[in-house]
Amino acid sequence: MNAAANPLVSIESLEDGTLDVDAFDHEAHIYVAWLYLQRYQLQEAAACFTAALQRLTRKLGIPGKDHETVSWFFMLLIEERRRGQTSDDWFSFHRDHADVFARGKDDILNRYYSRELLGSDRARQSFMLPDKLAS
Repeated sequence: MNAAANPLVSIESLEDGTLDVDAFDHEAHIYVAWLYLQRYQLQEAAACFTAALQRLTRKLGIPGKDHETVSWFFMLLIEERRRGQTSDDWFSFHRDHADVFARGKDDILNRYYSRELLGSDRARQSFMLPDKLAS
């Protein structure tokens, strides 16, 4: 299901813990991050998003599952891509930036980060700059 079509995937549902966890896949994470960036400036959006993710993972009994480097990387990427858009709507963003949604070997993180860095406690706990050149 398209994240935007699920009313249980929103800023409010993430913040109050009523988010449909089964629907909170990669696309839904990107959608909620995009919503934060529509509402707030980058720094505030990223701080609110990461804090909400931390609360959610604690509530679910999986503290530490959130990943600061991944969250900040996508917030920065989404903001950069949003700024280049001629349209402000989600569907245009989704259509125009398929690489943001790719998973597996085509995951955009793999272009910028090594597995070793992303797997480190340091990267989980605070934002780390990429250790690979984009290819």
